[in-house]
Amino acid sequence: MELDQLIEKVTVELMKEFKREPQDLQGLQSSPASQTACASQEIARFIDHTLLKPDSTREQIVRFCEEAKEYCFASVCVNPTNVSLASNLLKNTPVKVCTVIGFPLGANTSVTKAIETRDAIVNGASEVDMVINVGALKSGDDNQVLADIEAVVDAAGGKALVKVILETALLTDEEKVKGCLLAKLAGADFVKTSTGFGPGGATVEDIRLMRKAVGSDMGVKASGGIRDYESMLRMIHAGATRIGASAGVKIVKQARESESR
Repeated sequence: MELDQLIEKVTVELMKEFKREPQDLQGLQSSPASQTACASQEIARFIDHTLLKPDSTREQIVRFCEEAKEYCFASVCVNPTNVSLASNLLKNTPVKVCTVIGFPLGANTSVTKAIETRDAIVNGASEVDMVINVGALKSGDDNQVLADIEAVVDAAGGKALVKVILETALLTDEEKVKGCLLAKLAGADFVKTSTGFGPGGATVEDIRLMRKAVGSDMGVKASGGIRDYESMLRMIHAGATRIGASAGVKIVKQARESESR
């Protein structure tokens, strides 16, 4: 069976299962803090403290790295040009350095993405978030999407986690499932919702769908528009294992306030 046919068949079956499952979205939307066992320090370990604005200054990167150390975030996610600086600032700390590949459009060639990945690792990145070839996915060219992700996974060579950004706001549910399946087939470690530069960010429904598609073995990163503790809890409850947010400090402070009530 050809790859396109196999992916299509699995996608159809997964969508049928997903639609048959009870979807208690109202419960997820109103999920109180008491429904999670995560304390504020544990919440911080879910967060990729993110600063990807094109006008980010050295001073801002330094401040973000200091915050990451203080709050023990999972990583700082910065543009490739800032990886070396962040790596030096976070040396001998548990905070990882994450960067982005083919960002934000995903329209670079696979060769370019692979070179970006190797360069980022040399500069100190231990996690890379790559944007898929969105146009290829929407064109139904599963082989090209698979090869594109594989190029980054191969370039990472086990030296960095690979997270695959789908840009879910541009995709149908079926395309989201296909993107997840192809990322899993390519050997990626995570699937991720959004760049933060697209027309929309993470939603509870998308996280549930992505978790269903990849199963329990892969990570799911919710990114885009997560600005408070309650929103983060809904994403975790839906199946997210990592959160990309520029509001990490605010979220942890809100978690602490919730604990003290």
